Amino acid sequence: MPHLTLPALLSALLVLSVTAVSGQKAKPNIILLYADDLGYTDLSCQGSDYYRTPNIARLAKEGMTFTNAYAAAANCAPSRASLMTGLYTPRHGVFTVGNSNRGKAAHRRLVPISNKTELTRKLPTMAQVLKGAGYRTAVAGKWHLSDDPTTYGFEANFGGLKWGSPKSYFSPYRNPSLKDGPKGEHLPARLATELCNWIRSTQKKNDPFFVYFPFYSVHTPIQARADLTASYAGKSGTHHSNAKYAAMVEAMDLAVGQILNLLDELELAKDTLVVFTSDNGPHGAVSNARPLRGSKGMFYEGGIREPFFVRWPGRIRASSRLDTAIHQVDLLPTFAAVAGAEAPELQDGLDLSPLFRGDSLPARPLFWHFPAYLQGYGKDLGSPFQYFRTTPCGVIRQGPWKLIEYFEDGTLELYNLQRDPSEKNNLAEREAKRREELHDLLKSWRKATKAPVPTEKNPKFQSN
Repeated sequence: MPHLTLPALLSALLVLSVTAVSGQKAKPNIILLYADDLGYTDLSCQGSDYYRTPNIARLAKEGMTFTNAYAAAANCAPSRASLMTGLYTPRHGVFTVGNSNRGKAAHRRLVPISNKTELTRKLPTMAQVLKGAGYRTAVAGKWHLSDDPTTYGFEANFGGLKWGSPKSYFSPYRNPSLKDGPKGEHLPARLATELCNWIRSTQKKNDPFFVYFPFYSVHTPIQARADLTASYAGKSGTHHSNAKYAAMVEAMDLAVGQILNLLDELELAKDTLVVFTSDNGPHGAVSNARPLRGSKGMFYEGGIREPFFVRWPGRIRASSRLDTAIHQVDLLPTFAAVAGAEAPELQDGLDLSPLFRGDSLPARPLFWHFPAYLQGYGKDLGSPFQYFRTTPCGVIRQGPWKLIEYFEDGTLELYNLQRDPSEKNNLAEREAKRREELHDLLKSWRKATKAPVPTEKNPKFQSN
């Protein structure tokens, strides 16, 4: 039996005592549904009057909606690295996708910090933590952190590679880690089918399971089912109108439905914690997060605030909503707590399970760090920069206040998200005391985490 700290032991005893009364399993199954490039308003239950997502809306209706939930970064790989480890980006060094010097050299004032493109094996992952607590573990979809997720605690892998996007959303998939389905089959359905078959196999042994379902959807290429695309023809919504993208979103929702239907069929719903969220905001060329500012690659709300639903029948009140600000680094300690497992000693997140019971969390700031460049889309989608979605920056949110610091010239932006969720009014000059308080906190956090800040001038930069 693994050694348990006193908090972990008390948590395990609490789970055992509650489940003995309720008849639920002592160790709940855990399913993490993780969309790719899905924006805050890209769902019917998040305000879209165009996209159809009834299965995800079911999760919201039967569980808890977090209205201030954040990804760990504004693009794919760093969000996933932080999700898996429960650590902010400076702890693992995955700051962006690929090179940190994206965009033309002549436009970059600074030499960015070099980026790690593979997650170190020195840091425990949520899969390893749960596997150590007796869980069967499986991943299906976009892994993006190494060539092989099975070396990070997953015993089964369906389609997970270092790829950031699929070669094809239709079978044959040309994915060496995924078997093809019938010609023309759509990728979300294949991934869900593989997971459903795997879940059925675990039930023969009655072991608790952890399923990580990181969809490739709705990342480009936008390759949608023709029948779903046709159903959006001639229609438009308040903020959305791309029929092919809508069909991609709906296909992902249908795959969520496959998983939920299987839980019902196997009578596992009350014994399963299901979480749905996304890694960053929408690709600005195909969707948007309005009324939030910005999109994927930006550290405005549209780039990092995400849909976030948690369902656990009998343990989480249906149709509940919570405005507590949370961060995806919170998921590893949360899963460890509900599983009676011991989280790694080094953790940046908090256990969210008290919120499931109606309790509160200690007040705390949330942080982001991005010492790199991301080239622009070619048109203004909320970025203040001519050539980039973002330049190197750091971000802190505390209560309703959010401060962004840009490292090229020290520019500070301050927003009150409660009064100004669209981040239209920079209050940095008017609220000087608040600005300095948050800036001091941000600098102290960078020092504590040894977050590298680019300072070297780029000799290739051209001012005109």
